[in-house]
Amino acid sequence: MSALHQGRVLILAGSDSGGGAGIQADIKAVTMMGGYAATAITAITTQNTLGVHGVHPLPLDVITAQARAVLDDIGTDAFKTGMLGSVEVVETVAALLNSADAPAVVDPVMVAKGGHPLLPDAAVEAVKALMIPRAALLTPNAPEAEALTGIPVQDLDGQRRAGEALLAMGARAVLMKGGHVPGTTVIDLLLTPDGETALEAERIDTRHTHGTGCTLASACAAGLALGRPLEVAVAEAWAYVGEAIRRAPGLGGGHGPLDHGWPVRG
Repeated sequence: MSALHQGRVLILAGSDSGGGAGIQADIKAVTMMGGYAATAITAITTQNTLGVHGVHPLPLDVITAQARAVLDDIGTDAFKTGMLGSVEVVETVAALLNSADAPAVVDPVMVAKGGHPLLPDAAVEAVKALMIPRAALLTPNAPEAEALTGIPVQDLDGQRRAGEALLAMGARAVLMKGGHVPGTTVIDLLLTPDGETALEAERIDTRHTHGTGCTLASACAAGLALGRPLEVAVAEAWAYVGEAIRRAPGLGGGHGPLDHGWPVRG
């Protein structure tokens, strides 16, 4: 690793025109965590804080060409995957993950914050078969974990059981996010074959949580790309996102974005 090593992260995900989630959130998070973000956009969405108003998938050869242009020149120290959108895109991205020796943080994006479905049922099976076994870290929320495992996730025990099932499906580590689990505190549970770590905080009463999952996964990927141990990368990312939620600027009339840039303002 050279002294100029920057923690390169290649992000394969959709674009969010509102800037709160997707590629835009990913770039901001990786940059704020000290990494270098490059992208292969899988789809262009028309969205704002009120919801997703349109999804426009990019051709598979364009997705591949973007990623290959980055990998063949800049290279990557970690991958981060977000919105994939179809079986064919899942297959394309899985092949790209095979083409470089770098850990992948897989965020199994299935539904937008406003409820718009982003992954058809057939593609869920492709995620199970192709993405989970390639995940150095899988970052599902409760509904995503339920869809992937069939296990109800309504409390900490459900988070643990679903996370263990996802480890058994091939993920090397699972960060079970607890934002959808009822309670005055939010517990994110990091599970690995060696044990578990609970990250717990008081629930923040806000509607401005658009892009939280994208941001957390990308911040984790930046930490891994910079050579942090998994537990350290996840803890640093978790702390960054918590503060970004607390400082959310309140933009828009719906689910507003986080304050991704809070570290530069101190």
